[in-house]
Amino acid sequence: MKSAFLPDRGVVKVAGEDARNFLNGLVTTDVDRLKPGLGRFGALLTPQGKITVDFLITEVPPGHGGGFLIDCPKVLADTLATKLKFYKLRAKVVVENLSGELGVLAAWDGKLAAQPDLAFADPRNEELGYRILIPEDLKQKLSDLIGAELVDAAAYEAHRIALGVPRGGLDFMYSDAFPHETNMDRLAGVDFDKGCYVGQEVVSRMQHRGTARTRSVKVLLEGAAPEAGATILAGDKPVGTIGSTADGKGIALVRIDRVADALDAGQPLTAGGLALRLAEPDVVRIPTKQPIA
Repeated sequence: MKSAFLPDRGVVKVAGEDARNFLNGLVTTDVDRLKPGLGRFGALLTPQGKITVDFLITEVPPGHGGGFLIDCPKVLADTLATKLKFYKLRAKVVVENLSGELGVLAAWDGKLAAQPDLAFADPRNEELGYRILIPEDLKQKLSDLIGAELVDAAAYEAHRIALGVPRGGLDFMYSDAFPHETNMDRLAGVDFDKGCYVGQEVVSRMQHRGTARTRSVKVLLEGAAPEAGATILAGDKPVGTIGSTADGKGIALVRIDRVADALDAGQPLTAGGLALRLAEPDVVRIPTKQPIA
């Protein structure tokens, strides 16, 4: 088993007697289904339905004070805390950015030898393993406890990329992408049978009408990797943008209809003059309308 402390991740805490209902009325995941030891994937959206911050969230055991801990991009932790406080109004909740005290240890390729209190399985893909919320100075001690070899965060990034799980800021831009475009609907990040939340009408409309035309897809690189942000071309026609890459694999944000047309026409895909191909060509032909969960 391997573990890596992720320096790009921060932690925001939401506590208080109204915390569960407060969060459930704001975010895409069903907070009512959370409990200690369980994690869920979700996002806070703009009223127009675009992703402001995506995150993993877990409930804190009563012995650790209760409430909820949100594992989010560290650079957006203050933004998330500020936005949650904006929505607070008279709700009895306390929002804190704990990124100076807590961080995130990822563990994968095996089972935990012990179950730390603030650990949960990553709900997006079981192969992503586990998340453990700890101070950075405990990363070696916790790795030893769970039976994992502590490695560099780059190893986890390569693992994430190989699994095709998008990362905000690299594979899509915050405030510019809808949940369907980043596969949140396919990564258990949107609960379609819960009540209202910010941006819910737009997300539900895309789900019912199948109007998502842009998707994150896995790509295979034939040689050197293009720079992140490079335009993907089918012939001379733009069809998408390359995101993060590692070890001959990458993630791209593409117009699936245009890529499907290019594949049907036998046109090669390039980015920055470098060849690439879809790891799963059939994914661009999967109907965008998915069954309601």
